[in-house]
Amino acid sequence: MEPSEVEARPERRSRVGRVSVFGVLGELFVTAGVLVFLFLGWQLWLNDILVGNEQRDSAVALSESLSEAATTAPPAETTAPTAPPVESDASVDHGDPPVSTVAVAGGKAFATLYIPRFGSDYIRVIAEGVSLTQVLNKKDLGVGHYPETQLPGEVGNFALAAHRTTWGAPFKKVGELQVGDAIYVQTVDGWYTYRYRNLEYVRPTGVGVIEPIPQAPGVAPGERYITLTSCNPMFSAAERIVAYGVLEAWQPASAGMPAELAALQGVGA
Repeated sequence: MEPSEVEARPERRSRVGRVSVFGVLGELFVTAGVLVFLFLGWQLWLNDILVGNEQRDSAVALSESLSEAATTAPPAETTAPTAPPVESDASVDHGDPPVSTVAVAGGKAFATLYIPRFGSDYIRVIAEGVSLTQVLNKKDLGVGHYPETQLPGEVGNFALAAHRTTWGAPFKKVGELQVGDAIYVQTVDGWYTYRYRNLEYVRPTGVGVIEPIPQAPGVAPGERYITLTSCNPMFSAAERIVAYGVLEAWQPASAGMPAELAALQGVGA
């Protein structure tokens, strides 16, 4: 055997050893990548579905509770006579909505939100505050009311916040709203029907969107607005996506669910 051949063998074994190490490392990286994608799939898809279902169940229970409370509470005062309680038609003038006098503490649920554009069965709880720990990152809540803004019934801006991804993603489809879409809010006092107007994108520092008149600081409001805010783009907090609506109609709880919504929900069918 030639000396050169003897010397070559250890060199080949060394190369084989290095290839084996790199192969193991490569497999480990691939496995880690698969696990990361599985985790993301769980966190951003399956977990959102599970949490979203919990939030919906919680909202259905609250809606029933609000309806039951309304039947035992004295009728709310309005600035104009109300129509007969059997009506649930938005064309009926029930007068100006009452301003809620219910004391709402941080993290406490006080209303439900229906947005048919997000799905015929879409309903979520509205709680006081926009704290992550108290409201937005909660399996039974998810939508928060900016405490410094008005409540349903008040002239001004009823502003809400929720996630577009994770924690049930209550506002995932906020960018899909179309002009004229209905946004319903239910409280113990009754039902508020808003109509979507327009969309805006602002920087995270753009707090003018929650002024009594959005983006008009210092101007006295004359209408009742609803504002939905969330992060944009998806999976980022670089800016905010903001949807605006204006109150179209109000009816007391005794009148039942608005007819248009009741038809979608199959109520009374």
